[in-house]
Amino acid sequence: MKLKVNAVLDPLFTPLSLVCREMRENTKENGQDIIIGCQRNKGYITTYKTRIYPDGTGHDDENFGFVERMVKALLWVVGGYKIIIAGSSLIGNKIKEAYSDKALRDFDLHFMERVYENKFEVELRDIKDAPENYESPSPVGRHLDGCRIGFDAGGSDRKVSAVIDGEAVFSEEVVWFPKTNSDPNYHYQGILEAMKTAASYMPRVDGIGVSSAGVYIDNRIMVASLFLKVSDEDFDKHVKNMYIDIAKEIGENVPIEVANDGDVTALAGAMELNDVDVLGVAMGTSEAGGYVDNQGNITGWLNELAFVPVDYNKDAMVDEWSGDYGCGVKYFSQDGVIKLAPAAGIKLDEDASPAEKLKVVQRLMSEGDERAAKIYETIGVYFGYAIAFYAEFYKIKHVLIMGRVTSGEGGVILIKKAQEVLDVEFPELSKHIKLNIPDEASRRVGQSVAAASLPKID
Repeated sequence: MKLKVNAVLDPLFTPLSLVCREMRENTKENGQDIIIGCQRNKGYITTYKTRIYPDGTGHDDENFGFVERMVKALLWVVGGYKIIIAGSSLIGNKIKEAYSDKALRDFDLHFMERVYENKFEVELRDIKDAPENYESPSPVGRHLDGCRIGFDAGGSDRKVSAVIDGEAVFSEEVVWFPKTNSDPNYHYQGILEAMKTAASYMPRVDGIGVSSAGVYIDNRIMVASLFLKVSDEDFDKHVKNMYIDIAKEIGENVPIEVANDGDVTALAGAMELNDVDVLGVAMGTSEAGGYVDNQGNITGWLNELAFVPVDYNKDAMVDEWSGDYGCGVKYFSQDGVIKLAPAAGIKLDEDASPAEKLKVVQRLMSEGDERAAKIYETIGVYFGYAIAFYAEFYKIKHVLIMGRVTSGEGGVILIKKAQEVLDVEFPELSKHIKLNIPDEASRRVGQSVAAASLPKID
């Protein structure tokens, strides 16, 4: 596979966006339709349609390799506890085998079971009974009326704002240590104190909006790194309904809306841009994502881009947590920078933390080191091809790019290279996708107001 823009430090990089395009081209004359569906809470279904080589024509392994990656990608983009394969029982049975206990996709299977509190399954159907989209994007956010609390739960600090008719009348940042505390009461009291403080600056509280890293279903905390040290028993007893319980302490009938921080960041960007179809990508400790659709709504999708594969090279670096190869976390995070350092000829102290290693590369970049520049060029190439792959699932007009990896001159190089990939390799996308880096000050203020705007006041 020939790339029009090469990843200079990773010659084996095989973008999934090009694999998709190649499969469509190769099966144009004599292809077999296949439809993948993911079913999640409330019976919502999101589908993805593509073509493969006809079953039994010598391409079965190639078909499975391709479909397995597309199933994985769709699952982590939208979330779900059921995969539906329509159009090939041969491939469907292989997917069913992969998504079984202690098999190829064991991590994905058990993660989704925990999130959706349902047994995971793979269902096979005839193409005539293929699943159809059943979505209900939540018209969440952009509500600026009344007296609202906006709370942003970060891993190192918590931010809260009192917002009256869209204007922040009070904001506060407090350092806390949620990831190292095993007592859920520490989290509960910290959040409650923040909200009570914000409430004291307003005549009343009409609604509460929460932005927090993790997965949330119906305002319940399903998985969140903030509660890393909390035992499973305490998590189920005291954490899952924590935000709902705290809202009741603020006011018995006060509406609350909890959303993933990536979605809230995308919402803040959409409000700032006054536009829709916004994909937000944060490159930091990991890769975080969020999306606002063409109606300006948060979709309720997972948007866990860290686990979405972007590289089809089976020898690509494996993520330690999921045990899978070629996933976004190893390309669009500090791990991506560290991974490329040896290829660039930069030796990093093995005993240093990932954040410290990133700072070394950023310092070299600020000094004009060509080796560091090649790292950011390579990540930019990765990202340009990844945006084209994300466009298989999202309708995109704007990409908001954030996170410590994108700070400084390295971020400028990264954006420039990603734009080059879109211009040269995907001109049909380049025409209508704009890449944006919001400035830090406006993003911080926008985040609190966007969080506060989440609930609708009846």
